[in-house]
Amino acid sequence: MSSTFIKNARIATANEHGDFVHVDATEMLLKDGKIYAMGNNLTVEAETTVDANGQWCLPGFIDCHTHLVYGGNRANEFSQRLTGVSYETISKQGGGIKNTVRATRALDEDSLLTQTLRRAKRLAEEGVTTVEIKSGYGLDKETEIRMLNVAQKVGELANLNIQRTFLGAHALPPDSELSAEEYIDFVCQTMIPYVAEHQLADAVDVFCERVGFNLAQTERVFMAAKQSNLRVKGHVEQLSDSKGAALAAKYHALSVDHIEYLAQGDVPLLAEAGTVAVLLPGAFYFLKETQLPPIETLRKYKVPMAVSTDMNPGTSPIASLLTCTNMACVLFGLTTSEALTGITAHAAKALGLTRKGIIKEGFDADVCLWDIGSPDSLVYEINGYRPTAKWIGGKRVL
Repeated sequence: MSSTFIKNARIATANEHGDFVHVDATEMLLKDGKIYAMGNNLTVEAETTVDANGQWCLPGFIDCHTHLVYGGNRANEFSQRLTGVSYETISKQGGGIKNTVRATRALDEDSLLTQTLRRAKRLAEEGVTTVEIKSGYGLDKETEIRMLNVAQKVGELANLNIQRTFLGAHALPPDSELSAEEYIDFVCQTMIPYVAEHQLADAVDVFCERVGFNLAQTERVFMAAKQSNLRVKGHVEQLSDSKGAALAAKYHALSVDHIEYLAQGDVPLLAEAGTVAVLLPGAFYFLKETQLPPIETLRKYKVPMAVSTDMNPGTSPIASLLTCTNMACVLFGLTTSEALTGITAHAAKALGLTRKGIIKEGFDADVCLWDIGSPDSLVYEINGYRPTAKWIGGKRVL
């Protein structure tokens, strides 16, 4: 394994309190895929030396909630909504998730990979080193497996760490005669055991909402996931307070995502469970929502807040994690420190990654160099910067 010595860098990362801070170190040795040593005036041997010349060194960014693998797009539906046609009307006309399911099912693996790679590369060029990718636009065994296989290949071709999440319980399949209960039977009894046996995913997600699946059905999915030794996550409280977050906390979910309608009284349950609150300002913006997540209560109980793109064709077609940090600050009231921690340390926690998202000895060597005045610049200026160098697992990829 190669080794790299980075010198004359200004290093910033989240600390143990969740603050994104400038640390007292200017040098770093990357070795055996890890951050081997940090400090000042280090005496080390390395195959390669990189002079940062005062640039900032930050952890690689982590996009912890995406639906990156899908076919087609829904630009026509976007145009319809701008003229006043409701999402419900579009869905009844065969649009919405059903539209994307049909387009995704129609593509073979190579075609689906080609479309997904374009989106993945947009994320990667902004300093993203890890991406979570969900299935959920197949809603049948064949296509869901194809989506998860494509997700894995995207990582190899786009130089990204990939975490895969099985989201079979995303919606009822279009043109299906199955009831919601019968479809959940299929997800729990057929798909989750298969996904676990073939190691196709790291976690299981479910859309618990009045337009998705109810609380009892969601719990069945969580129970099946636990029985197959898969961690759980939840799309919850996006459109209503369905108590999905409280249920997710009961199952020690890695994260609860969206949470605009999360009741303040349920926040302590997340804190007790160690569950991360994933904020998705892109969907909030795109849908012109007005109900804000309970940010102050999450702060009060010290619930980690991650920020992600929710990149998907219908409600958040945004392939820019840094744009979403800006949105999280402007729309939700996060500080720049909270936003940067939200796409590094807390995003890693939302995926159960204990050695990513922080620049610290022993952690994975996923880091980027930035020619910026301060880390705040990345949140402040939309589409203003790209990293000048990037390492993933100690390997230079830029």
